[in-house]
Amino acid sequence: FSFSWQTTFQDGGEEVEDGAVYNVTLKKVQIQQAANKGARWLGGEGDQLPPEHTVRQYETSKIRAIKAGTLEKLVENLLTAFGDADFSYISIFLATYRAFASPRAVLELLLDRFGNLETSSHGEVANLNSLDSEMVLRAEIASVLRAWLDQCSDDFREPPDYLCLLKLLDYLKNNMPNSDMESRVQNLLKQFQNQEVEAVDGFCSTSSSDLVDGEELEISNPEEFSSFQDHIVAEQLTYMDVMLFRRVVPYHCLGSIWSQRDKKENKNLAPTVRATITQFNAVTKCVISTILGTRELKIQQRAKIIEKWIKIAHECRILKNFSSLRAIISALQSNSIYRLKTTWMCVSKDILLMYEELSEIFSDHDNYLTSRELLMKEATSKFANLDSSEKENQKKSQKRLQLQKNKGVMQGTVPYLGTFLTDLIMLDTALQDYVEGGLINFEKRRREFEVIAQIKLLQSSCNSYCLIPDEKFIHWFRRQRHLTEEESYKLSREAEAAADTNILSPKSQKSMVKRISTLFLGTDVFTPPKEQLPKSSPVGGSSGESTDSASVSSCEFNHSETEDVFVTPVSSPEDPLKKSSVGSDKGYDSDKGSVSSDKGSGSSKVSIFDPGSGLDSGSIPTRDSGSVPSSATKALPVYNRQSEGSCIIRVSMDGLHASVYKSILITNQDRIPDVTQRALLKHNLEPDAVEDYELVQVISEDKELVFPRDANVFYGMNSHVNFDFILRKKA
Repeated sequence: FSFSWQTTFQDGGEEVEDGAVYNVTLKKVQIQQAANKGARWLGGEGDQLPPEHTVRQYETSKIRAIKAGTLEKLVENLLTAFGDADFSYISIFLATYRAFASPRAVLELLLDRFGNLETSSHGEVANLNSLDSEMVLRAEIASVLRAWLDQCSDDFREPPDYLCLLKLLDYLKNNMPNSDMESRVQNLLKQFQNQEVEAVDGFCSTSSSDLVDGEELEISNPEEFSSFQDHIVAEQLTYMDVMLFRRVVPYHCLGSIWSQRDKKENKNLAPTVRATITQFNAVTKCVISTILGTRELKIQQRAKIIEKWIKIAHECRILKNFSSLRAIISALQSNSIYRLKTTWMCVSKDILLMYEELSEIFSDHDNYLTSRELLMKEATSKFANLDSSEKENQKKSQKRLQLQKNKGVMQGTVPYLGTFLTDLIMLDTALQDYVEGGLINFEKRRREFEVIAQIKLLQSSCNSYCLIPDEKFIHWFRRQRHLTEEESYKLSREAEAAADTNILSPKSQKSMVKRISTLFLGTDVFTPPKEQLPKSSPVGGSSGESTDSASVSSCEFNHSETEDVFVTPVSSPEDPLKKSSVGSDKGYDSDKGSVSSDKGSGSSKVSIFDPGSGLDSGSIPTRDSGSVPSSATKALPVYNRQSEGSCIIRVSMDGLHASVYKSILITNQDRIPDVTQRALLKHNLEPDAVEDYELVQVISEDKELVFPRDANVFYGMNSHVNFDFILRKKA
């Protein structure tokens, strides 16, 4: 006989049980079977056999995937999911349950209620009247525990008592004595007890406590920095990024967890994510310090340092390290570096083209589509897929890439973690934690797992890296003293003022301005006369006072929250005529907003980017076609777009908390008191103080829309500007 299968799926609706709701899908398999062995001689092959010589049989099976339930039902489903053909359920639950339960609560339910082989006769899982039923339950419990230890063993790291691990060990001794599982748990307990407590930020810390006694932080010596080869710097930055990214605990990235980090009691929350942010900021500040830290540098020397960092960024691209790549690009686009017009004029054309191509990777067009597609394309590829529109750069890239291939070692991929944090915050804001009846919304967890799974895939790919630490560079990197925002801006002004007296003639300056303008803007962009240029534009402008109130971006940030922010600019040399306003950073819609300084204070409006706090505008990840199909997912509300009666807005607190945005979901039913109360809760303030505040929408730098007390926010807001609001205490 020969067989062929054709599978179709049909939505079977929902099944409701006490404490749970299930999505049901009917899987219909058509089996086409040849009537006899000689059928192939009658004009057909495989599934192309003549109809009269085949027998069609249909087999229908039901797939149940839990949609919402009580904690008890969700834990019970760990034991029954395979029987319901929901094969990914255990992985999804283990990756996301920390958003709604503790390890102890889950373990107690699993072992005491469902796993007690002597007294579990409630009928929740199985009827234990027979030995077969007991063996089935024992196997199911062992399977769940094995998956838990494989995927999330750190859930049991609870020094110094390790209560959950001891409870598990006691259960195994009583119910599965002398099993491999028991030995494994014993070894894990010994491992935890013997391990020294390591600082999660490890080598990447830039605090003076990591230095040799008596050694102080210092501003980089340009000659020492220049002595490091470009590819060595990129490899060492990648080494540090890889070590930190591999340590990231995926559930730390969940929006419901990461969004709570600002509370005083949560200062140690999500340490693995904070460590990657600290490293990102350290790289960004290192770039700025090496460029501006030495006052005596000549224009050409400073330009050479910029060129070196662009080459290092390109090496990071070859190594598929998108984290340090973005950190370097962000630093070069910061206000203090971006405004060095004369210095940028001395950067060679080839390097500027390279810089432009690298910057384009992180374009905010279509919800960062370029960087997302590139990341997924290279997630599992052995080497970087390089392409350059400039022939000379293409030759250099292919040559460097060939050297990597000749080593015979595959490369991993280090992502920019902010993209995933942003997506998870989006999901957490847009989807409810609980549905009707107080049931835990597990559909939300399935959506979150799609993002978590990508993080895990990339973490796995990082095992392919074979990098050796260079102690000389790491020591140099650690001891760098980072400039404050005020220091870097002051040094930038001094450097540009000195450049104004250089030997370049007005004619050559005009030529260079035209060249750099053409590179960044394109040949078809109309450049208005000098007097029409916005103050933020470096093209044809001058240094000095005219830039003090510029609305350009900066990667400097609030130093009281150095562990909480990734930094990135609002605008970049790609678009120097772009005029930004408070909250206008649509590309990085985040809970961190724009901070304005008074004119003449030596500081411009800066964009503080916290990837975990905000929402990329545009689409979010969609459910992939796994083993459990589902109906089309309804489009979720997004920032800056009203859709199907809902949208997401950003609300900041006036005054002390003006730099912190919180993302809030509103519907066409919400009025001012509802939104105000939610905003106060998000900002960890007393929600009963609704009457003391007024809600205003920021229309422009000098215009606001003030809402009446009982106004409908959804219909009353201006939908043609950014959905940025301020909660202000009434006079």
